[in-house]
Amino acid sequence: MTKKLFVDTDIALDLLAKREPFYDSAARLFTLADQQKIKIYVSAASFGNLNYILSKYKTASEARKILSRFKMLVKVLPVDDKIVDLALHSDFSDFEDAIQYHCALTHGMNIVLTRNLKDFKRAKIPVMAADGFLGEIERG
Repeated sequence: MTKKLFVDTDIALDLLAKREPFYDSAARLFTLADQQKIKIYVSAASFGNLNYILSKYKTASEARKILSRFKMLVKVLPVDDKIVDLALHSDFSDFEDAIQYHCALTHGMNIVLTRNLKDFKRAKIPVMAADGFLGEIERG
């Protein structure tokens, strides 16, 4: 069975904004998705966040083009009323992380990939950094 990998906004931004020193791990991860070796899921909320951040460094048109290409690599999961309620009533200190986590949990993801491990300490599913996940699959 293929693992359902939920990728947090920070790792997507590492790829799209080429943020060092994290870009290489993000690029390797999304290359595997492009090669259809893994399936990556993101929340619909990530697209709003990514557009907002990318638009600070790129024109609105450039940001949308980047996101259009990115969308071909991922499956977008909806954020609905239930997920927002779960996030509002969770013990996450960061609301955006709460939305991401409950989106992943609600949609049956096997792993959450993020650089923000400390905010996911009480997660009911495994949470890893991209480089940790890549190391595991390389070891087989």
